[in-house]
Amino acid sequence: MVPIECRMKVVGLMSGTSGDGVDAALVDIRGAGLALRVTALAFAPTPYPADLQRRVLHLCSGGSVAEACHLNAVLGEWFARAALRVIKKAGLNPAEVELIGSHGQTIQHLPQGIRERGLGPIRSTLQIAEPAVIAERTGIATVADFRPRDIAAGGQGAPLTPYVHYLLFRHATRSRLVVNLGGIGNVTHLPAGGSLSTVRAFDTGPGNMVLDGLVQRLTNGRQTMDRGGRRAAQGTVDAGLLAELLAHPFLKQPPPKSTGRETFGEPFVARLLATMRKRRLTANDVLATCSLFTAVTVSSARRWLGPSLDEVIVAGGGARNRTLLGDLAAVFEPIPVRTLEEIGWDSKAFEAVAFAVLAYQTLHGKCANVPAVTGATHPVLLGTIVPGTRGPRSLFRRTGGKS
Repeated sequence: MVPIECRMKVVGLMSGTSGDGVDAALVDIRGAGLALRVTALAFAPTPYPADLQRRVLHLCSGGSVAEACHLNAVLGEWFARAALRVIKKAGLNPAEVELIGSHGQTIQHLPQGIRERGLGPIRSTLQIAEPAVIAERTGIATVADFRPRDIAAGGQGAPLTPYVHYLLFRHATRSRLVVNLGGIGNVTHLPAGGSLSTVRAFDTGPGNMVLDGLVQRLTNGRQTMDRGGRRAAQGTVDAGLLAELLAHPFLKQPPPKSTGRETFGEPFVARLLATMRKRRLTANDVLATCSLFTAVTVSSARRWLGPSLDEVIVAGGGARNRTLLGDLAAVFEPIPVRTLEEIGWDSKAFEAVAFAVLAYQTLHGKCANVPAVTGATHPVLLGTIVPGTRGPRSLFRRTGGKS
């Protein structure tokens, strides 16, 4: 790999399964390998217009090839705009930023594979937001398409953030469980004093996806979330519905495993609403039940992890849902449950930070998947690199050669 200075300002770009916009984080990264220092410089969310969010979510459940082609370019423009916005917010200009790591917008994630004659089961994943557009508009080298290489190596392509959890949150004497509550929930277990090979992580089920989907349907799109968990706090958990939800086959599947909108998206929400009407439950009762459902799926993940656990750290948008946090505290008691903010990080920004770190590692030739987590047969370099128009110049220089 080409020699690159071991300090960079990097933008990370992330859009989750809610498809509501782009989170952009600008970080300063120094060091190499597992000895990195990451400093957050700025964070800026860029929401999509309501019509664009609707089109993105429609594409996830159907849509045409022409629409996928078009939205790939459209989202490239929005991701580029988000990158430039966070750079400006930090008081910098694009020439001072060396790299962008873009997760893109997940349209399909099929880690279980579909059988093809003569080939066997083929796993696949698709994220859009054209990185060539991002690199062209910003002038900054862009790393994107992180998940396909892990899938090509036999993995699930997810979760990828546990590598960054290990870099930033491992502790010599405390065993930690990092719970990320984006659209999908996932956990990362960091044993006290453990090496990267001891990390275990996997998707647990829905994070905010079902709760957000319910609110959107119940309000005809006027609201996109149960802000702060206020509506769920006014409801009563229905034990029968909770038992049915906990019988979902994904929850019994051992890791490595990952999931997405294909399992817990619109059809799942539609069935919940039908059950609500059949049983004459209130909307708030269903939200309360689904909040506890999410918390129990997270705590139940401990059956596949080590017995030692000293603290739980909650990240992602779900960390701002007080009812969900209360449910987590109840199911994990007496183990303390803290948010990322309590240890100095922004929960909303962290996934964007993670893809900045993954991009940095790729450019430095460091494998950043965790095979024990994803199920890949070996460590791999993640992503594809699209050169920028102005740097880093070392990206184009052969090792030991002249520019």
